[in-house]
Amino acid sequence: MDDAAIRDVFARLGEVTIKKMFGGKSVYFNGIITAIETDGEIFLKVDAISAPQFEAGGARQWTYDGKGKSVKMPYWTVPDAALDDPDELAQWTKLAFEAALRAKK
Repeated sequence: MDDAAIRDVFARLGEVTIKKMFGGKSVYFNGIITAIETDGEIFLKVDAISAPQFEAGGARQWTYDGKGKSVKMPYWTVPDAALDDPDELAQWTKLAFEAALRAKK
């Protein structure tokens, strides 16, 4: 996913900074990592408070195989319904930033 497309995802949240990271990209809002992009897909920062909402919304958690076992990361996909609805997408990106703020504390 190119940087312009990533910025479109976060347009209603505000200006983001994008940095290359391990074959993907990290997305920062107000200096805090809020999402990652890997394999052309955005994964939003999620925590124990917001995970139930993401799960109920149909998002899936980012996992990878690490030394023979699946490792779950605190990033989830954008729910499909939000991809065509800028207002709903803005709600999910806001949830991601809120989770990032809580993680920073």
